[in-house]
Amino acid sequence: MAVPIAVLDCDLLLYGRGHRTLDRFKLEDVTDEYLLSTYGFPRQFICYLVDLLGATLSRPTQRSRAISPETQILAALGFYTSGSFQTRMGDAIGISQASMSRCVANVTEALVERASQFIHFPKDEATVQTLKEDFYGLAGMPGVLGVVDCTHVAIKAPNAEDLSYVNRKGLHSLNCLMVCDSRGVLLSAETHWPGSLADCTVLEQAALTSQFETELHKDGWLLGDSSFLLRTWLMTPLHIPETPAEYRYNMAHSATHNVIERTLRTIRSRFRCLDGSKGTLQYSPEKSSHIILACCVLHNISLQHGLDVWSAPAAGHMEQSEEEYEQMESVDSEACRVRQELLLTHFS
Repeated sequence: MAVPIAVLDCDLLLYGRGHRTLDRFKLEDVTDEYLLSTYGFPRQFICYLVDLLGATLSRPTQRSRAISPETQILAALGFYTSGSFQTRMGDAIGISQASMSRCVANVTEALVERASQFIHFPKDEATVQTLKEDFYGLAGMPGVLGVVDCTHVAIKAPNAEDLSYVNRKGLHSLNCLMVCDSRGVLLSAETHWPGSLADCTVLEQAALTSQFETELHKDGWLLGDSSFLLRTWLMTPLHIPETPAEYRYNMAHSATHNVIERTLRTIRSRFRCLDGSKGTLQYSPEKSSHIILACCVLHNISLQHGLDVWSAPAAGHMEQSEEEYEQMESVDSEACRVRQELLLTHFS
């Protein structure tokens, strides 16, 4: 009797019944070293993700053999941390390319749905005060609520006519706006901006600006480099420091802002699908943006679990900010006054 092709499993068609698939793979059957080397995270972290995302990933299916949440998470982590293309990673773990693609898509969307749970600014006054004190302990810069920077992640060309994603190096990319605290925990992540936009333009249009101008600007500020315009809530370096106080301000600013640069390098080191060494993200801008955001969520969860994310070696394909050396001049007289008061009060 003929079996309708619609009910056949794609992994069964590709590999046959004898192939060991991840649906038969159990965490308890392998060592901690294997999990860490293959998927980039220890057993407890993976189990936490299974608990966190399990209900979302256990959607009803008409397939004869649905892929378990555990399998989906392991497959997605393997892709995020190795940077391998899906065909190669799927072969390594025993599922087809189509199944691998579904796993990455499902886990990515489940993490994106929880982004606001793990990436946000503190709201209560006690936590905000602790945030400022932690930053002050780095280099003596007062009132800092976060450090901000942009970084480009290479993507495939959406189509020949769309030049909005072509950056100043002639590559297609997304320009991602990130803010972190003194430990590298991300407080904001906007990953969808086209690569053609300058950093200052991204910030001008970002939700972050609206947040700070309407909600979060309370006796504090972000620190940004010279690719951004000085604002009352965003302190930038002095272009040409002249006095000892101005030199001290610039040194404290640089030492504090370095946290976001280290954080961005670390994210690329841990999530090699973003660092360009394995090629560009082979997805649409929207899906690529979601993958970047999913990695940001995992970065914060890993810090919550005490993983030393700054111990990883630096990636070799780091895309620096396009406007890193472009000095922006502020026309905001109130912002200039705020910075000058900061200079006189704390650095003179």
